[in-house]
Amino acid sequence: MLYLLLSILLSVGLLINFRLFPRFNIPTVPVIILNYFVCFLLGYSLMGKEESFQLDLNVSWTWYCLALGMGFIITFMLSGAATQRIGMTLTSLANNISLIIPVLFSLFVFGSEGLAFGPINYTGLVIGIIAVGIATYKADGSDHKAGFWQSGGLALAVFICYGISNTAINYIQMNLIKNSPGAIPVMLIMVLGAILCGILLGIYRGIKGLDQWNWKVLLASITLGVPNFLSFYFLIMALNYYESSGAFVYPLYNMGVILVSAFISVLLFKEKLNNMNKVGLALAVLAIVLISWNSLFV
Repeated sequence: MLYLLLSILLSVGLLINFRLFPRFNIPTVPVIILNYFVCFLLGYSLMGKEESFQLDLNVSWTWYCLALGMGFIITFMLSGAATQRIGMTLTSLANNISLIIPVLFSLFVFGSEGLAFGPINYTGLVIGIIAVGIATYKADGSDHKAGFWQSGGLALAVFICYGISNTAINYIQMNLIKNSPGAIPVMLIMVLGAILCGILLGIYRGIKGLDQWNWKVLLASITLGVPNFLSFYFLIMALNYYESSGAFVYPLYNMGVILVSAFISVLLFKEKLNNMNKVGLALAVLAIVLISWNSLFV
């Protein structure tokens, strides 16, 4: 349970980082670019003796992992923008309820035989979709007419991008990686893809003069990169502890991140949620419980 708790707290720590950057005038994009270098170094240092990092371009899944890593950086930038504009709670909700997308793909596209779904689980899927719409409705919480991004567009983009990323990870694991070198080496290849994309993005933004690189950016990349990788690392440790029971671990993780994010956002950042947002938050937690009903209670 300690590993799962650490993963939840570190995941919330990512959102706290994004929330604090504007307060200290720290540009988000260059921090995200550098954070993947921190992730790679940290991940490489945490590899076990039985694991080794090799970039084998002769196997197809390497290219898929590199491409997925490039998508990571886009998704992470969306998450940062959403946290700063619509708040921690709604960003966390959109991120974690996105589990609906890989579940739907597993059921109707990949045809996962081991995924047993009944009326309760399908009810959870429907409630989850409703929760996203309700919780992101007019996300600025004010009385004036909000623009598309402020009224839910960013949360919707986070929901879709995280859902697609998680679906792609599931597909790669099920269909492409036959002899996995281990969780961390595979993750490092994805991180390498993010690094390559980040270098190209950094060069472009540098030519355009869009960013300032200073000691604050370097320090922030460490405070972001460490929880970024360790949240994944401890989630893997939790899965190993519970004998790879993802159907048990992931619901607790998702609910934990949503609820702790909501608590921190109100306590530390005085974020305000309108009644629609609160209903959506409650429905999101209910949806996760129902989707995972068989694993949690049967």
